[in-house]
Amino acid sequence: MQTQSAHSNSLPPSALIFDSGVGAISIAREIRHLLPGLTLHFGIDNGFYPYGTKSEAELRPRIVEQASAMMARSQADILVVGCNTASTLALPQLRETLDQPVVGVVPAVKPAAAATRTRTIALIATEGTVNRNYTRDLIEQFANGNRVINVPAPELVHLAEAKLRGETVTEADLEPVLHRIFHTAGGDRVDIAVLACTHFPLLRDELDRYAPRSIQWLDSGAAIARRVQWWLGELNLDLPASPGQSLLLTSTADSDGRIAGAFAEFAPRIESLAS
Repeated sequence: MQTQSAHSNSLPPSALIFDSGVGAISIAREIRHLLPGLTLHFGIDNGFYPYGTKSEAELRPRIVEQASAMMARSQADILVVGCNTASTLALPQLRETLDQPVVGVVPAVKPAAAATRTRTIALIATEGTVNRNYTRDLIEQFANGNRVINVPAPELVHLAEAKLRGETVTEADLEPVLHRIFHTAGGDRVDIAVLACTHFPLLRDELDRYAPRSIQWLDSGAAIARRVQWWLGELNLDLPASPGQSLLLTSTADSDGRIAGAFAEFAPRIESLAS
């Protein structure tokens, strides 16, 4: 188990949140809420976006390479892999490669299984995550005999990014996904939906508004924030009252400014690894 940090006394404690797109914002907001003094950096592999359509053979070395380079540039104390696809593929390799602790995103199957009253859960994810052996093993280990309906919803990634650009997400946009949840075999018994992609909590309000009935929408954001808090204690890092300057690293130039615009609430300094 890692307990070492490459922390420099001249820098405030920090975490780098890594993703291929801007879904990591949902994780960042949870961490900022729990740990307002922690400096948050962002590593966005926009040059390979979206991960959900790429093969495992392409993704695994790419994730390790990009995340490692961004950790070195940011000098962060903790890596948060704010992407379910990257977590299900590359956590062991990242932990072998990096000296810093690595926190991954795990679909919230276990808490959903504990909370369901109808014993029927929907797992909403990208197609890659739905079909990955990691996810099947997670369900087998933690679903506790409850029925899990796998709902591939790759379009939610693009809709979440559109929302962050200020576009309106309509009922018509979400209807295909809602149909897959509620109008499939067993869908009438779903009482909890696991949002198994970090983009998806950005659409929680719209999903809840347009769903044909009220259910619980569950994600891992708060649990990730608590895990980061635990690691700060293990590393003996005390937080200041307010965070330092955030850094937004992209793997290729953010030529249209869409990524910078999405992260504007964190007022980051923007750099590209390609420059």
